Formats: sequence, structure tokens, C-alpha cells
Amino acid sequence: MQENTPTQQYQITQKQKLNPQVKLIAIYAPDIAQKAQAGQFVILKTHANSERIPLTIATWDKTKGTITLIFQEVGFSTIELGELRVGDKIQNLAGPLGNPSDIKNYGKVAVVCGGVGTAAAYPIAKTLNEAGNKVTTIMGARNKDLFILEDEMKAVSDQFYITTDDGSKGQKGFVTDVLKTLIAQSSSFNVVYAVGPPMMMNAVSEATRPQNIKTIVSLNPIMVDGMGMCGACRVSVADKIRFACVEGPEFDAHQVNFKELILRLRSYSNEEKLTSQITENFGRPCTCHNQ
Repeated sequence: MQENTPTQQYQITQKQKLNPQVKLIAIYAPDIAQKAQAGQFVILKTHANSERIPLTIATWDKTKGTITLIFQEVGFSTIELGELRVGDKIQNLAGPLGNPSDIKNYGKVAVVCGGVGTAAAYPIAKTLNEAGNKVTTIMGARNKDLFILEDEMKAVSDQFYITTDDGSKGQKGFVTDVLKTLIAQSSSFNVVYAVGPPMMMNAVSEATRPQNIKTIVSLNPIMVDGMGMCGACRVSVADKIRFACVEGPEFDAHQVNFKELILRLRSYSNEEKLTSQITENFGRPCTCHNQ
């Protein structure tokens, strides 16, 4: 872990590698840190010519004036962001964006998260715990090396479960296996929050639908401006078009058209593959003049 004292707006003050694919950075952004709430996100540009990408605010510190972002390096833009070092600056940062989570004392709450979605689930679980809820957390990953924020999630949970696809940690199987078991054992939940890959959130939605358990998901569609003008983030909820950046990112899971969401998220998969191939064959373009 590296740290320094911020001297400029949007300077990286901390950087940490959480697992082989996931990194954490803290950014000096006092205005955003003062207003951030659970469930909200930012949109940033690493350099002047970079792509705009949305990232959930994992934590914030009003005293230090910093926000923490956690991201998985899966494409050109996140790899580019991951190459920055402590002391470097983010070119542009807008936020906090989106509506904060509707936090209240529901009673018994389940927070189900998978992979890097845990970064978005943590502030929700923390504020639900602070609001007096009895929080049950169910975390899943493909294998034991891919978990993040495990200790942090344990600290804000009354009950804590882990699943892995390969059985290398916790229960072998999926988060929905644990959720279904708990529901069958009369662990009736007043509300379930699900944050993670769309297919996982869809599976959670279907697991809670028969019991009509209120289920909330945080959606991550393609976003560009983050202000509802471009329409890129549109999702179908209750057969109506909604804009996730200004009307979300949280919606009633039982009303979300997950099939459409998943198809839209794959819209630029060919272009992403081509960019990765070009970068692998010819190297990354120089961005030092933009810093």
C-alpha cells in the first residue's frame, strides 16, 4: 500500500492491489466526499483523451476529503486507470451521481454480492447496519483468491456466508444456494439487496420472487454522460424505459428486464476485443502528455 499527502484536486493518495485483477485507489475529492452516500457513483476520465467510465464510491472520508474506488482491470480503460500511481491525477471526476440507497430500519436484511460487486455492496451493508438492521451477508466468487473486503463485510454483518464455484472457500456453489436455504429455513427477510454480475442479480431476483420478498438491485449498464441526456444507460423496468444514471442505479429486481440488460452490456464486446488485440500487438498509446 502506498500513501501520500494530497496537494491537488483529484490526486491519487493511496493505491492497493486487492487481488490479481482488482485494485483500490483513494482520490482527493473533498467536494464529492462531503456529499457521497451509499449507492452513489462517480464518472471519471483518466486522461484528457480517455473514455468516461462509471465507478461506485466504495468509501469516503469527509475529514481527509477522499473517496475510494475499487475496480477490476478488464478492458483498456480500467487497465489505463490501474497504471496510475500515487501522486498522479485523474483528469476529470464527476459526482456523486445517482440516487443514494433507500436506507431505513427494515428489520432483517440480506446483502448478496459477487466479485467486484462487493465494492458497491459494502457501503450499503454498512449503512444498513448503522440503521439498526440485522444484516446477513452472502458473498460469492469463482475461487478463494478473488474475494475483496471480506473483513470489512464481516464487521458490518450479523451473519456471514461465503460461496465459491470451485469449493476452495466456504460452501461450494452459488450465493443463491445459500439464500434459498436461508429462506427455506424460515429466515424471512424484509428486503434483499443484490449487487454483482447481472446474471447473479437475476438469479437472486428469481430466488426471492416466489416469496414476494422485496429485492433491490444496483444496475451497471453502459453509461456515457451520467446525467440522463445521452440515453446510453437505459434499462427496462416494469416495461418502461428508465435511465439508470439519474433514476437509479437501484431498482426493484422483480421488475427489471435482465435479458435486455445483459444483451446491451454485450453491445461493444467485439470492439473491446479488438482494442485489447491492438494493445497487445502494438502496445499502449502514450498518455504522458495528458497527465
